[in-house]
Amino acid sequence: VQLQASGGGLVQAGGSLRLSCVAIGPSFSSHAMAWFRQVPGKEREVVATMDLDSFTTYYADSVKGRFTISRDNAKNTAYLEMNSLKVEDTAIYYCAARPGYSSRVGVDYNYWGQGTQVTVSS
Repeated sequence: VQLQASGGGLVQAGGSLRLSCVAIGPSFSSHAMAWFRQVPGKEREVVATMDLDSFTTYYADSVKGRFTISRDNAKNTAYLEMNSLKVEDTAIYYCAARPGYSSRVGVDYNYWGQGTQVTVSS
């Protein structure tokens, strides 16, 4: 499975962005999906995860209530809707996939997208 992330950009605080992650390859529906983010010099952190059932999700406390993860298996695409963006959300965002159930740990994921930069200005 190859992942291609897109949708990042520059936005003012309080604004919104939607990230997309297109999966190329078979069996997208059998993979859990996740979004991680990383700021240079800091550790990568999990943002949100979604299981195969498209209902079981996890959100980091810092984004809960503002971000929504979703997937469209017919389009082989996962999304991260980001609202009420804050300056501290500035990071490179990565989508990731793994067969089976989701995990909050990055090393558990087999496939990674190339990352998309999100910059939130004050």
